[in-house]
Amino acid sequence: MKAKNLIGALALALLLGACGKDATEEHSHEEGGEHAEAEEARKGEHGGRLLEQSGYTVELAIAEDGTPPKYQAWMYERDKPLSASAGVVEVRLKRLGGIAENHILKPQTDGSLMASSIVGEPHSFDVEVLAKIGGKALRWEYPSYEGRTEITAGIAADSGIRVAPAGPGVIADEHEVQGLLTPMEGRVANVMARFPGPIRTLHANVGDQVRAGRALATVESNLSLTAYTVSAPISGVVLARNASVGSVASEGSPLFEIADLSSLWVDLHIFGSDAQHIRPGVQVKVTRMSDGATVETVLERVLPGTATASQSTVARATIANADGLWRPGSAVKARITVEQQPAALVVPISALQNFRDWEVVFIRVGDTYEVRPVELGKRDANQVEVLSGLKVGDAVVTEQSYLIKADIEKSGASHDH
Repeated sequence: MKAKNLIGALALALLLGACGKDATEEHSHEEGGEHAEAEEARKGEHGGRLLEQSGYTVELAIAEDGTPPKYQAWMYERDKPLSASAGVVEVRLKRLGGIAENHILKPQTDGSLMASSIVGEPHSFDVEVLAKIGGKALRWEYPSYEGRTEITAGIAADSGIRVAPAGPGVIADEHEVQGLLTPMEGRVANVMARFPGPIRTLHANVGDQVRAGRALATVESNLSLTAYTVSAPISGVVLARNASVGSVASEGSPLFEIADLSSLWVDLHIFGSDAQHIRPGVQVKVTRMSDGATVETVLERVLPGTATASQSTVARATIANADGLWRPGSAVKARITVEQQPAALVVPISALQNFRDWEVVFIRVGDTYEVRPVELGKRDANQVEVLSGLKVGDAVVTEQSYLIKADIEKSGASHDH
C-alpha cells in the first residue's frame, strides 16, 4: 500500500473510531432488516420480522429460495393464522437519494401474500409497511440498511476519497505489446575520409550534438600531402567515433556515425492472431520503461514478412524525441488501440471493489456512502462499461474506494444471503 493510502486508511479508522460511529447494523433478508434499534426484531415461524399492532400481526420476509428476492407476508389475529384473503399488505421503500418503490403483496395458494415485483440489491432502504386487516388500517416503519456508512466531508477529503459522476464514455479495444526504438532510415550517416591519410585533429566525441557542415576531423591526404577537413553531412548526435589522432584513415572506413534522433521509429512486435487486428492508422500509446513517460502516435505501417528471431509481425510508428531521452536500442511497451466503442455509462477501473459475491462500486449522497452491485460489460485499461446497477450522474467513489468497503465491513453493515 502506498504511503498516502496508508495514511488515509489510518486517518479514516482513527477518526471514525473516535466518533464511536457504527454506520449500520447487521440484518438478514429473512428479517427484513433493522438499523441501530434497541432490541432485535422478533421473528415469526417463517423466519420473517413480526410487526404487531391492535391485536393483528404481519410477519414480513424477503423470499429468496427458488425465486428472485420478493416480499412475502403472513397475517395473524392474536397469534391465529389468517387466510391470505383476510387483508392486504403493501411495502413502500425509500432508497438512498429519495428513490421510492412500492411492492403490493397478493394472495398465494399456500396462505401467504407475495409481491410480484423484485426487491433489487442492495437491500438497503427505509421501510414503510401498510396493511388492512379486518377493516383495520395498520402501519409500521423501520430502517433496513446494508452496505451503507456515513463519513463527513472533512474526513473523506483528508482520507483521499474522491468521487465523480458516472456518465457516457468510450471503451477502447487495446492490445499491449513490446517494442524497440531504432533510428529512422535516411537519418543516419557514416562519415568517411575522402582520401586515405593520417588523422591530424579530431573535433567531436560520442554524444556530441553536431550541425551539418561542422568540422569533425582533419586528415592529411597521402596523395597531395595537404590537410583537408572532414565535415558532418547531417545534423544529429555522434553515435560512434572510430578514429584517433595519429591513426591512418583508410578509404571506405567510417570515422564517425551520426544520427538525427529528433524522431525515432518504434518497431512493435505483435504475436499470433493479434496481428490480424492491427492496421495502419490506429492510435498507439508508447511508454518509456525508464521513467514511465508516455507519448501518443499513430501506427504508420505493418511491415511485410516476419521477424526471424521472434517470429512476430512488426508494426512501425514514429515518435518525436524532443527531450532526447528516447534512446535507440531501448525497449518500450505500447498500447495499440484497435477500435473505440461508445458506452452509455462507464466508471474508472479504480472504482471497482468486490463485496460479498458482487462486483460493486460505492455511491455518495451527502455524507452517506452505499454499495451498488453492478453488471459490467467491456473494459479497457482505464474504465469499464456499466450495464446495470447505476444511472448517469450517480456520484461514484473513484479513489480510495477500498476505505469505504473497509468501514462498511468494520461496522457489520451487511446481511446473510
